[in-house]
Amino acid sequence: MNPRPTFNPDLLEFYATSTYPCSYLEGRTARSQVASSGWPIGDAPYALLIEQGFRRSGTYIYRPHCDDCQACTSIRIPVAAFQANRSQQRAWSQHADLLSSASAPWFSEEHFALYSRYQKARHGGGGMDHDDAEQYANFLLSSQVSTRLVEFRSPATGELPGPLRMVSIIDQLEQGLSAVYTFYDPEPGLSLGTFNVLWQIRLARAMRLKYLYLGYWIKDCNKMAYKSRFQPHELYRNGVWTAS
Repeated sequence: MNPRPTFNPDLLEFYATSTYPCSYLEGRTARSQVASSGWPIGDAPYALLIEQGFRRSGTYIYRPHCDDCQACTSIRIPVAAFQANRSQQRAWSQHADLLSSASAPWFSEEHFALYSRYQKARHGGGGMDHDDAEQYANFLLSSQVSTRLVEFRSPATGELPGPLRMVSIIDQLEQGLSAVYTFYDPEPGLSLGTFNVLWQIRLARAMRLKYLYLGYWIKDCNKMAYKSRFQPHELYRNGVWTAS
């Protein structure tokens, strides 16, 4: 059998999708640019693409490509320079006793139940609150790169594991970690999302990686406002990462 050829990123192809309703800014339409290849887009080519503002959803690798809007901005945290503010320090202290365990992505009814509860509470009416198990798996468990699923549980009482509080999907790249998606107990006031970003920053530091990629930030979208509170951070604009 002939060896499989080495992936050549120069052979990537790009196409634009048709327009669809924007998930973040009401009344607007969106369009994406999708990276495609005859071979799976693995760690090395994806590391190059994320540097150019791309992101993945399952095996679908894309970046915003809207006709009249540039509101979506890729954001990353240089983890060595990050300094937590007082609010973030409180979030860390609130959940510092959570126990984490990492594995390859796998399907769990317990995970899916938490995901469904999170979507209904936080993103009701957005479409994802009606995801079935197959849609959930395609979105979060399908990957062609180095991906870990991390469970966060309260401490155990007795022989049974503690209650599941949060699940995070994280990609590991040569230059950093990419926060794919996190879902958690949606009870208000818990600050679990903030705690999770802080946890990922600490993990990236421990692994001696430079960045934590947080996906897209939109200035006028309240659901994304938390991302800009992690300082300092860098934004990808006009083909260049710049400090903000």
